[in-house]
Amino acid sequence: MPNAPNLSRQIVPEAASPSQGTGPDWKILLIDDEPDIREIMHLSLMDAGHDVICAEDGIQGLELLGLHTPQILITDIKMPGIDGLEVLKRAKALAPEIEVIVTTGFADINKATVALQNDASDFITKPVDDERLHLALDRAFKRFLDRKALDDYTVLLESENLKTSTELIQKVDFQRRLIENSMDGILGCDGQDRVVIYNKAMEDLLGYARHEVFKVRGLSDFFDHKDFLALKHNLVRQGYGGPDRLFLYETVMKGKQRERLPVQVSGSLVIQEDASRGLVLFIRNLARIRALEQTIQGHEKILHQEKMMSLGRLAASIVHEINNPLSGILNYIRLMIRLTGEGQVTPAMTDRFRDYLDIVDKETFRCSQLVSGLLKFSRKSKVEFAPVDVGELVRYSLMLCNHKLELSNIRVKTAASPDLPQVSGDFNQLQQCLINLIFNALDAMAGKKGGIGDGSTGKPQAGTLRVDIQYTPKDKWVSIQVRDTGRGIARADLPYIFEPFFTTKEAGYGVGLGLSTAFGIVERHGGRIDVQSREGKGSCFIINLPPAGSDALAAQDPAAKNKRWEDIHD
Repeated sequence: MPNAPNLSRQIVPEAASPSQGTGPDWKILLIDDEPDIREIMHLSLMDAGHDVICAEDGIQGLELLGLHTPQILITDIKMPGIDGLEVLKRAKALAPEIEVIVTTGFADINKATVALQNDASDFITKPVDDERLHLALDRAFKRFLDRKALDDYTVLLESENLKTSTELIQKVDFQRRLIENSMDGILGCDGQDRVVIYNKAMEDLLGYARHEVFKVRGLSDFFDHKDFLALKHNLVRQGYGGPDRLFLYETVMKGKQRERLPVQVSGSLVIQEDASRGLVLFIRNLARIRALEQTIQGHEKILHQEKMMSLGRLAASIVHEINNPLSGILNYIRLMIRLTGEGQVTPAMTDRFRDYLDIVDKETFRCSQLVSGLLKFSRKSKVEFAPVDVGELVRYSLMLCNHKLELSNIRVKTAASPDLPQVSGDFNQLQQCLINLIFNALDAMAGKKGGIGDGSTGKPQAGTLRVDIQYTPKDKWVSIQVRDTGRGIARADLPYIFEPFFTTKEAGYGVGLGLSTAFGIVERHGGRIDVQSREGKGSCFIINLPPAGSDALAAQDPAAKNKRWEDIHD
């Protein structure tokens, strides 16, 4: 009689924590195109005792995947060449057993939901901190071990002829622990549609205890009739993995309290010894993914609401700014009407009228520009990326904020590098970002209550706002620097200033969305936003955006460019 196989050797003890090195030797492939982020995460993972291989883009990462066969892949979603979603798909095709964690910015969080739907084990939002990184790793390690144990068990059943009662007991015990410890719900039915497999994850999902469903309820009890019929129909057709199989099929189950639960189902029909056809399903709770989708919608709504708050401040200011030129236009027109009504128009009067009309033309154009800019900024339109002239972006933003800056006695200085390339982006969103930073600078210099955040009007106090645009071909960044001479930011507050709803202002002076919105917009445009600040010395916010292309230099006459900057202020 052959010796019974020692199944226990194939299972990592349940008390073992993968991140503490008590499991197998973990090899991690890290893909990120940003050297600083890659270096920080590499050091963190090495300190935790892991073997780490790094790649700077998806193509290089996939090559290293084939050479080193890591168990865990951590990849950024937004990268040049092929993005993280494509890396995920190719990695799963090359090594189905690999667990993938994606890192993403808040602006691309919708792509994280797609990654989860494509069998990523988890996602982490940037900036990545150690606690969230290692929590995601622990989940990925556990999922890898569960899948490895299931594969080993399948191989064992195929290669061993389990004849003895000892082997049978070991088989049943192993199966029970494997099913119970699965992170996904496992539900199995016999040929009569009675539930015969129902693990802890299913209890948590549906709310039924095992004794309430085991050989008592059928699969149809957990679905509305139409959803159950659709599941049965799709099980036998080609659309979701082939006949008698389901792969990543989304439907809705019913919980104990009759609540509707979105789920993702994979499974297959099983031919039993008596030739009846059973069914085993692996079920993932989609509530988290749905919550992410709602977060995306909520983020877009917050972005628009924050924009409307900025619009309110701009509109009130612009109404005052256009009042004076309109009054002047009206006076000149009335004067010309009166003069023409007094008799024949002389040549001298014609010259005067020409001067008057020139003034009317310039003032009308200025009012038109202000109103046009305000309407363009207020419009809620679909995000569309196109080449953006950064100089025009700054000019329009300062034009809309001009009156508020003058009322606060804020002096504005501007400068721009020659031959600025265009950037690829949405003009409206980039303008919203820049106006937020201008308002933030104005508030820091206005001498009112509170500190950083969204801000509102305050007591005027002199200060200087400097907006510089630079392009450094070596760094390949188009940089917009917004520098103020305000109070600066406390060192303790610096790590939190880009978090939503963080503000140092007193109640009623801001809700803390301005900088968070600016951060999300810049990140969505493939750039980054940095801050340099010292208390009492002012702050400098730096927007770095990639140029639209190395050849996309602004084709402008230098004299015209200088004139444009003179028109902004001074």
